[in-house]
Amino acid sequence: MAIPVDVHERTGGQNVRRIVYTQEDIARRVREMGREITEHYPRGEDLLVVGLLKGSFIFLADLAREIARPIHVDFLVASSYGSGTVSTGEVRMVYDPEASLTDRHVLLVEDIIDSGTTINRLIPVLEKRGARSLELCALLHKRIAPPLAREARWVGFDAPKEFLIGYGLDHSENYRNLPFIASL
Repeated sequence: MAIPVDVHERTGGQNVRRIVYTQEDIARRVREMGREITEHYPRGEDLLVVGLLKGSFIFLADLAREIARPIHVDFLVASSYGSGTVSTGEVRMVYDPEASLTDRHVLLVEDIIDSGTTINRLIPVLEKRGARSLELCALLHKRIAPPLAREARWVGFDAPKEFLIGYGLDHSENYRNLPFIASL
């Protein structure tokens, strides 16, 4: 796909290799996922949607508007990197959801499943909190992680093995605001 001229302006001249998913592709898939999630959960039962920050915030906002039922939304921040650039293998809860998970259907929303480290450490912690059900929804899945503690029930796209930015995904905290997903 040709790269629109304004992409260079939006990225400060960063060398974007290609647009992987357009704004329209993303919107269409998020609508589909919202319908699937709406149909999956029993009417009249609590659904708590928990976004894994920071990367999921744009996806979660759009997805929440496409779920046609009452929901509660909360967030968590987990880190497996500390101050380094290589995962420590230990997940530290930087911000824990304030909402109780007990006896609720919980949907954990992730931007991208890559190495699987965060998911594999986080799911057992959340399972101990007494949720009625716990499901995972990811916008992107690279399919390179070892077996996951919980496989995603909903995946927006199987992602290429490239470094992706946009629609919440960042490179050194930049490019989250791009309305599409691109490869650097």
